[in-house]
Amino acid sequence: MAAENSAEFQDEKEILINEGDVQEVQQESGTVRESTNAKPSKMTLYHWTQSFSSQKVRLTIAEKGLSCEEYDVSLPLSEHNEPWFMRLNPAGEVPVLVHHDNVITDPVQIMDYLDQNFRDEGTAKLIPEEGSMYYHRVQHYRELLDSLQMDAYTHGSILHPEITVDSHIPAYATTRIRAQIGNTESELKKLAEENPELKDAYMAKTRRLKHKLFDHDNMKYLKKILDELEKVLDQVETELQRRAEETPEEGSSQSWLCGEFFSMADVSLAVTLHRLKFLGLSRRYWGNGNRGNLEDYYERVLERPSFRRVLGHVNNILISAVLPAAFRVAKQHVPAFVGTTLLIGILGGATYLAFLYLKTRMLITRW
Repeated sequence: MAAENSAEFQDEKEILINEGDVQEVQQESGTVRESTNAKPSKMTLYHWTQSFSSQKVRLTIAEKGLSCEEYDVSLPLSEHNEPWFMRLNPAGEVPVLVHHDNVITDPVQIMDYLDQNFRDEGTAKLIPEEGSMYYHRVQHYRELLDSLQMDAYTHGSILHPEITVDSHIPAYATTRIRAQIGNTESELKKLAEENPELKDAYMAKTRRLKHKLFDHDNMKYLKKILDELEKVLDQVETELQRRAEETPEEGSSQSWLCGEFFSMADVSLAVTLHRLKFLGLSRRYWGNGNRGNLEDYYERVLERPSFRRVLGHVNNILISAVLPAAFRVAKQHVPAFVGTTLLIGILGGATYLAFLYLKTRMLITRW
């Protein structure tokens, strides 16, 4: 029965891909692939809730008010390494957007695609028209923020909690993450042997993982990029001060990073600040009179409906970092009915623990 459940799950994922009838005709260095068969307009996003790049794409979709089917690709369960997903994106990374015959695997290109192809009346434009006075400003800050090494900040803060203050990551997550990292390399090698047609993709991912983890566990490198982040946020603070000086009248509409409109640069900044807060790095970069404009900006972002809808419930790393083994057991090694019941129980219990944890942290913070 366990084998049947695993096969059913795999078949379900394969069907999702086959429905799009995607043929791998690659364009732009493999980031966009097209099929020759026309299909009804349907947009599907493969993502993971805790993925920084996925969060930016999902916030873009929410800001534009677009309809999109979303499928979680669980990183703790290594679903992004499974053959069905590697065929969709040989890099084995989320997010991936499938729309019409396009498969777009680069998050920046996904966001550009969404803004360029959905500009009907009533749909927000997050990138100003090229040639307008705002276009270059938005592109500058967007590129500046997108150049930040968010993977390194995230993994570095988990592996070296001593660099953080008031982190939302449980202390025992460090051990769990290290164990998971150690298992990934052997898992990729095994998958390469079992799927020879994907061997090159799996081996390339193994090499990238080794290089990335070497940097992310290096304190000298972490200190260097954390210092560089200071300079980037200094630029952002200065730009926000300019916006404040442009609208000094009391009661006037508050501006965002590049003007009175919420832009793609704001998508990048909002998700970046939320991640830094989550990692326990916010006190270093804003608060207590340090970068007051940035602090005010983040507080306003938290009240934005689209932001609350996408990121208001994201502080659940307790579940994703600590319980992947339990998820795997519930999903693959028990009968369907029992598995579903157990999974619901695990989710309910873990969510309650996460709630108690966050509630305690909030009380401590307030105290």
